[in-house]
Amino acid sequence: MSEKFIPIFEQTPASKIWDFPLHLPPSSGQLFDRLHRPLKDLRISVTDRCNFRCTYCMPKEVFNTQFQYLPHSSLLSFEEIVRIAKAFIAHGVTKIRLTGGEPLLRKNIEELIRMLSQLRCANGEPLDLTLTTNGALLGRKAQALKDAGLNRITVSLDALDDAIFKQMNDVDFPVSEVLDSINQAHAVGFKSIKINMVVKAGVNEQEILPMARYFKQTPHTLRFIEFMDVGSSNGWRMDDVISSAEIRQRLTKAGLALSPLEAQNRSDTASRWRHADGAEVGFISSVTQAFCHDCSRARISTEGKLYTCLFASEGYDLRTLLREQNEQAEQIARIEYAIASIWQQRSDRYSEIRGSAQAVAKSKIEMSYIGG
Repeated sequence: MSEKFIPIFEQTPASKIWDFPLHLPPSSGQLFDRLHRPLKDLRISVTDRCNFRCTYCMPKEVFNTQFQYLPHSSLLSFEEIVRIAKAFIAHGVTKIRLTGGEPLLRKNIEELIRMLSQLRCANGEPLDLTLTTNGALLGRKAQALKDAGLNRITVSLDALDDAIFKQMNDVDFPVSEVLDSINQAHAVGFKSIKINMVVKAGVNEQEILPMARYFKQTPHTLRFIEFMDVGSSNGWRMDDVISSAEIRQRLTKAGLALSPLEAQNRSDTASRWRHADGAEVGFISSVTQAFCHDCSRARISTEGKLYTCLFASEGYDLRTLLREQNEQAEQIARIEYAIASIWQQRSDRYSEIRGSAQAVAKSKIEMSYIGG
């Protein structure tokens, strides 16, 4: 049988040649795209590697021992990441999330967090600095992350049943160690940990009720995520999606009725609901209830490409600007100019047009490369 080739990284150059003016205009502190969506959130992937092989993200048949990860020289250094962060903050970004792959695999990640925690938003307030992890290394790093200035943590956890969890992570990692890590993170001071559960029909849907019952007894917030067509390697089909509405119906039928809560921010990906006892639960419904109209998120890949949508197939090379032989202030000013020129032309709304003739079939960038 012939092997199926699935492109992981774009093969054609995606950088844009900017014609920089002699005098670069200062950033105004706010930036809007063509649909008048502001730039507020930045997600930075710090590694394309992961210690799990979750079937919906990095399936083992693609990300095997022969897979070629990015060489270390291609990755942005911590200093380069900070310079990019400064440029985005100048345009109004107030929240930065570190992602991967698995970000805790990046050596000395706590040092990067310490560097970013010293930055300030345009209004002088600290950044909202967050991180998403699979939890495997969280327990041993939780204290260092807290001491470095990390504000919040999101843990990806798709099942409580050990056999199902091992089937999904595909590396035989026990769920007990992730739960222990969550408890350790809470013990060192992370008080609002979010738990993300991707629900896939026929795989872990039987874990919906156990997860809901378990986490409503904790201080953490469980969020159900519809299985999304991110990347090109996870074999996504609409039949595999269990909608947020159906999940709420199952919870109600089991005696876990929910009532809606107001959104804290318009750009939040999760809709907020509440159990009768006050415990909160969230739903991320990119497939059935697209939230493109309020999306304020930009993404930086592991090697410094800017992506304006989770479902993008092309990025813009900022690393080249970072590595030009210019003074640091000049580098940051040029990156600010490039970001503005990209964002002001942004019109992405893939989830709203999914399945239509407008959603041209292209190889989308992988989640492990761009971050979730």
